[in-house]
Amino acid sequence: MRRPAFLGGDPAFPDGLPFARPQVPPLEAVMSRLATSFEAGILTNGPLVRQLEEQAAERLGAHVVAVSSCTAGLMLTLRALDPSGPVVLPSFTFSASAHAVAWNGLSPRFAECDPLTFQLDVSDARGRLGGAGALVSTHVFGAPCRARAITDLAAAEGIPLVFDAAHGLGATHEGQAVGSFGDAEVFSLSPTKLVVAGEGGLVATRSPDLAEAVRIGRDYGNPGDYDTRFVGLNARLSELHAALALVSLGRLDAHLQARRRLARRYREGLAGLPGITPQVVPETDQSTYKDFTVTVDPDAYGMERDTLVRALAAEGIDTRCYFSPPAHRQRAYAYLGARSLPVTEEVASKVVSLPMYGDLATSAVDRVVEVMADLHAQAGLVSPAEAVVA
Repeated sequence: MRRPAFLGGDPAFPDGLPFARPQVPPLEAVMSRLATSFEAGILTNGPLVRQLEEQAAERLGAHVVAVSSCTAGLMLTLRALDPSGPVVLPSFTFSASAHAVAWNGLSPRFAECDPLTFQLDVSDARGRLGGAGALVSTHVFGAPCRARAITDLAAAEGIPLVFDAAHGLGATHEGQAVGSFGDAEVFSLSPTKLVVAGEGGLVATRSPDLAEAVRIGRDYGNPGDYDTRFVGLNARLSELHAALALVSLGRLDAHLQARRRLARRYREGLAGLPGITPQVVPETDQSTYKDFTVTVDPDAYGMERDTLVRALAAEGIDTRCYFSPPAHRQRAYAYLGARSLPVTEEVASKVVSLPMYGDLATSAVDRVVEVMADLHAQAGLVSPAEAVVA
């Protein structure tokens, strides 16, 4: 058994193992896509944006509008839906989900997450819908939430439903593509995602009217006559970003296969390690594995999550602790008053996402698993204060 780096051993990855690495397609392929628009002087919201929308729409079975970011897409979707009251959403989500609500002058009403899947707790959300104007749910870490059950819940309440699908392009729920549920689903095309545009987003909806409203909204709310219909944004996507996204979209299926293969490798390797539990993904669903995330039970594993993170850093292994603190505990939402979501708070204190990207070597996954096993075996030799990065 090797000596962990935090006990004076050599680091497992002396040159470092990054947490994520953008899957950037060949530059010549992107430039080839861009050339026609560039030479014609069309730099934004042009034919490449329309091609991206068309190809995504064909894949998802929905109308698609390309925007400058997932956050802008969420903001514009909520603006178009115009909810009449507070918006119920999970606290265990990226802050952009809540920011889009707040930017629309609406009040976030945070709900619990499931402790195993990390997704919105449908029963808890149901109890918070009194007087609510809309419901937002997130597909956490690329794994689908209970989209059908959440759709039924929103329908029973007669309120609009939006999914923050930032991580979800390529995921399926019970055989149906993420992107075809609710009133709209909004994807991210930022560098950590499976399809990258540099920066960008896609709004998918089955409603042509909602798609048109978002399309107008991304251009300040201007349908073309400069008589703005509502307060919109400059959320147009450039042709350069669209060119990158089109090439990246063509590589999505191969990228999904690679991540799912790596996730299986992680699961197999960690299966017998006490106190380490990967995110539960139902057999009926397929995750994109934008992140591979586990919970750390300190009693069974021998050290708390934060100590493990520092010990992995000493080995050169980069990690992330999403979403800690959860949204309801962030200073941006202190104005809502103190509130307790005990399940969410416990999950946020225990989760850690391990390195995951399409060209991550399986040998690196195996090495990370070995390091975590060694740390567990020697956990009694270190205190939290001693687990420091060399």
